Amino acid sequence: MVTLLAAPAEPLTNAGDTQLVLAALLGIAAVVLLIAWGKVHPFLALILGAAVLGVVAAVPVDKIVTSFSGGVGSTVGGVGLLIALGAMIGGLLAESGGADGIVERVVGRVSGSALPWAMAGVAALIGLPLFFEVGVVLLVPIVLLVSLRVDVPLMKIGIPALAGLSVLHGLVPPHPGPLVAIDALGANLGQTLALGLLVAIPTVIIAGPVFGTLIARYVPATAPAELLPTRRDVAADRSPTRPGDGRADADGDLVTEDDLLNPGTGRPGAAIEEPAGRRSTRPPALWAAVVTVLLPVVLMLLRAIGELTLDEGTAGRKALDIVGTPIIALLAGVIFAMIFLGYRSGFSRTQVSGFLGGSLPPIAGILLIVAAGGGFKQVLVDAGVGNLVADAAEGANLSPLLLGWLVAVGIRVATGSATVATITAAGIVAPLAATLAGPEVALLALAIGCGSLFFSHVNDAGFWLVKEYFGLTVGQTIKSWSVMETIISVVGFLGVLLLDVFI
Repeated sequence: MVTLLAAPAEPLTNAGDTQLVLAALLGIAAVVLLIAWGKVHPFLALILGAAVLGVVAAVPVDKIVTSFSGGVGSTVGGVGLLIALGAMIGGLLAESGGADGIVERVVGRVSGSALPWAMAGVAALIGLPLFFEVGVVLLVPIVLLVSLRVDVPLMKIGIPALAGLSVLHGLVPPHPGPLVAIDALGANLGQTLALGLLVAIPTVIIAGPVFGTLIARYVPATAPAELLPTRRDVAADRSPTRPGDGRADADGDLVTEDDLLNPGTGRPGAAIEEPAGRRSTRPPALWAAVVTVLLPVVLMLLRAIGELTLDEGTAGRKALDIVGTPIIALLAGVIFAMIFLGYRSGFSRTQVSGFLGGSLPPIAGILLIVAAGGGFKQVLVDAGVGNLVADAAEGANLSPLLLGWLVAVGIRVATGSATVATITAAGIVAPLAATLAGPEVALLALAIGCGSLFFSHVNDAGFWLVKEYFGLTVGQTIKSWSVMETIISVVGFLGVLLLDVFI
């Protein structure tokens, strides 16, 4: 993994410690206020926050621009490709019906008492390649339908599903938050992935089935009828929609019918296949969907195992280093999904291309926020704020893991953005990573990820997504979703501290 730009040998300013602390506080405050009070998009808020930080720290304007641009470019180069490839895998899983197949197979083979555990496991599996929002749109309608069919309280199976998605989103790459923390701290991706899975398992259990069973007694909820899944066979229904119609399918497909009919070539409304070439599609095999999800993870884990067990320079070590490179591993997952979820399921080349292309627009905002956050982080580092915080933490005998978690918690609660919290916290504690051993750096990345999930509330888009999908009031959403996120943050961090004792 390519790390972000390192701190310069000499800071870009001669400002004193007090001025640097003030600059950092004002820069972060500007980001928080612009997002939380001014309702400014986080992309712009991070740019303006970096400017405030640089100006208050007396950094020359041209060097602020250079530092910010360097951080943006480095972040996009290190993280952007992985986010895009992960989104493509998620898009193919969603559009082919492969993810639905995993859910339905597991749910169909478990009893009512085991459903919360099954939903937590399925959500964790589905959550490996999918962004949280995509996973919610994909999985929650199935949860609603299952709740009605088996007469199980909605929260009892809904909370485990949300916990599985949220934990994987915050702790396990290739999700943007963990990738940004890994990139900023120079952590080993394979080690972070392995340790993240160890932390994720007990965290999902406690925040999912255990808490879900408890909270179902206090938060009665009924599945909104209008949100129940009614998947439609797009291949069989080719009636054109109005050009530009942005309607999504009832199950939240990333690619709408209009995308299939108008993939970017030909006249509007023209079918993408000749009438004689129309194909009948079929759901992909369950094994194909499972392999698609697990292939990138397995390849990256094999590389981590090779680094621990094989001598450097051997043929086996070189091979694992190549196939376990995150970009190669995710690319292998995309190619496998194209073949076995796409072509083998009866989709044409144009349709598969449409699925891949349709998965990219939703991540544009994420990429911009991540990039701007990388720029903000680099201004922090280049101004010397990171070294200042590292010195203060060392003098206060404060654990880097605790510092990273607390910083992420504060920014998460203030801004509602797990991504902004992860980026900023990683930038502040990055100098401390240089003093830690490899596994400890991975644990620091996980501690920051745990902090970034703390107490989601009304300034978080995910809060409203859950509220609307489950038909809850604001108070019910705080009792269920917000408390669940806090449990994930605290239990996950305790798991990180426990691993730190033995590593």
